[in-house]
Amino acid sequence: MAKIIKPHLLVVGGTGFIGYHLIAAAKKRGWKVTSVSLNHPKKYRFLDKVKYIKVDISNLNLLKKKLKKSYTYIVNLGGYGIHNSYNDGGKKIIDAHFLGMVNLTKIFTKKKINKFVQIGSSEEYGEIKGPQKENNQGSPTSPYALAKLACTNYLNMLYKINNYPATILRLFLVYGPAQDYNRVLPQVIKGCINNARFPTSKGNQFRDFCYVDDVIKAIFLCLKLRKTNGKIYNIGSGKPQKIKKVINKICKIIGGGKPQFGKKKLIRKENMNLYPNIEKAKSELKWNPKINFDKGLKIVINSYRK
Repeated sequence: MAKIIKPHLLVVGGTGFIGYHLIAAAKKRGWKVTSVSLNHPKKYRFLDKVKYIKVDISNLNLLKKKLKKSYTYIVNLGGYGIHNSYNDGGKKIIDAHFLGMVNLTKIFTKKKINKFVQIGSSEEYGEIKGPQKENNQGSPTSPYALAKLACTNYLNMLYKINNYPATILRLFLVYGPAQDYNRVLPQVIKGCINNARFPTSKGNQFRDFCYVDDVIKAIFLCLKLRKTNGKIYNIGSGKPQKIKKVINKICKIIGGGKPQFGKKKLIRKENMNLYPNIEKAKSELKWNPKINFDKGLKIVINSYRK
């Protein structure tokens, strides 16, 4: 009887929030998993039987030495979504995202892989008003957004000229257990649990929150479907939420918290209506978000109360 070969998944940024959930899901499927990141995982994100490699993906020579094995799939979650200006560390952000992604494709053009899934961002749309569609031309307003859009364009070029098996998933706001406290929902939840005063904007922005398990399902669908090569998909709930209502809802569920609306300035050029049209993902991936916001929010709140 022929031996069944388990897929080997390489997760770039595997020690982060989404990477942790992706690796956990791959392990449940019995896959072999390797993580690449700048740092070792935090204790609460460490998973057994995962190979953790610490390396800067913007260093091509070092990356080649670390990634000598063969992999079935690559998911690139590398880099971090911060909004510094170009003069305040912007070049480093661009190198971490764009140069790192280019280095990965250099390595995995010579080594055959089944799929390269690039995790893009809603920030690529910049000032375009929601609901954003995949065929909208990007209008980035930060080095992070520029780097993400450059990654998208570069991979689409590789697909067109080399049939490179890349798919881009543009994620909107992803939330769930084990997320860092410097993200919007954890910040608000923590403030409400401590019944503290905390500054917020006026809360007039509309944003789309997608539960992490739904995002992971979309990633696995793209890994398996060849027809997704060379395509971009928006991944979100498709149901925008007004930030002020979200904050008030969290306060009500927890029974505490004193948000100071209007005490925090908006990010320069912030898009007030950032939420996706997800019909393409529904139609082509046969993907539908299953966890509604109220249910997901209660799961997350309970996870921070433990």
